[in-house]
Amino acid sequence: MADKSIAENIITETQKRIGNAFDVFDHESNKTVDVREIGTIIRSLGCFPSEAELHDIISELEEEEPTGFVRYEKFLPTMTKVLLERKFRPITEDLLIQAFEVLDQQKKGHLEPAELAKYLTQEGEPFTQEEMDEMLSAAVDPDKNVIFYKDFVSMMTYDDSR
Repeated sequence: MADKSIAENIITETQKRIGNAFDVFDHESNKTVDVREIGTIIRSLGCFPSEAELHDIISELEEEEPTGFVRYEKFLPTMTKVLLERKFRPITEDLLIQAFEVLDQQKKGHLEPAELAKYLTQEGEPFTQEEMDEMLSAAVDPDKNVIFYKDFVSMMTYDDSR
């Protein structure tokens, strides 16, 4: 019986987190949010789907006749399932550093901003120019004008709950 109580408590706490995140963007207090805010809400809950995965989630949440808004009663069960199944988790610091090391073919311990910009705007799921500018402003060492990726990854993945 204790297991059932623990499971119910986890679900209740998860749904409370979802409700709080949703409410931040429910500007009219009518249990709806602009569909364009869904990605931000999902990311605020610690989930990081690709753009394609995000579009799939939004398609699932939208009404038969899209209104540009998502209702809480559709969002809650979908996000509860996503969170309980631990979908779209961020990648680990070690894996992110390994990805940078693959790009750093000369093993210098850093990348040139133009080099990284090329990879992130031309490969895979490309960054927009705005995303690239924002990331580079945080990543580039102002004195050396390079990206010391181990320092950058540590800074970006720092978890103050440690």
